[in-house]
Amino acid sequence: MNNFVLRCEQVVKNFKEGDLFAEVLKGIDLNISKGEQVAIIGSSGSGKSTLLHLLGGLDDPSQGEIWVAGKQMNQLSVAARGIWRNRYLGFVYQFHHLLPEFTALENVAIPLLIRGFSPKESQEKAIAVLSEVGLAQRVKHKPGELSGGERQRAAIARALVTEPQCVLADEPTGNLDKTTSNHVYERMLALNQKNATSLVLVTHDIELAKRMDRTLRLEDGVLTSL
Repeated sequence: MNNFVLRCEQVVKNFKEGDLFAEVLKGIDLNISKGEQVAIIGSSGSGKSTLLHLLGGLDDPSQGEIWVAGKQMNQLSVAARGIWRNRYLGFVYQFHHLLPEFTALENVAIPLLIRGFSPKESQEKAIAVLSEVGLAQRVKHKPGELSGGERQRAAIARALVTEPQCVLADEPTGNLDKTTSNHVYERMLALNQKNATSLVLVTHDIELAKRMDRTLRLEDGVLTSL
């Protein structure tokens, strides 16, 4: 198990509300190795985002086990899970979720401050990663002053600034045009390769999925290899 950054075994996720019952995930098994790039494709509503939330410890499975960096996430307390997530995982979403009142630099530094880094060291690390994603001249700009592509690159910098073992990305360029999407993905893949950070990417982009080490399809609650 220590060979895998992320691992899940027989993960089931059910949703029930009143008389309504939905079995979204049906016994998912998945192993992610260090530095591995994995794409997950599937139709809308197939459970891709649900799976990503479970892998990141943002929700609990109905059955099964999820391990991140050697610890079973669904057995940790909420507080312990948050600490472990901050230390080992990074997240990028379709919507950047940057805090609008803070600059790009402040947004990217926040995960380091949460971890306990000093303000000075947090700022230095944030500037370095923002420079790597091409935002060296935009660090003092707030999200409203950045383009869509710049906001997503800032979100990628925030996900990578803590040097996580694995980044979970959910349609991170779904709101961007094709050219900007390509630029953002190139930055993400370059940083993935530089830092040997694992990448689990949910996407509708088949061409991008083909560039990953592995492509998996999630349909009817079942995950299969392509």
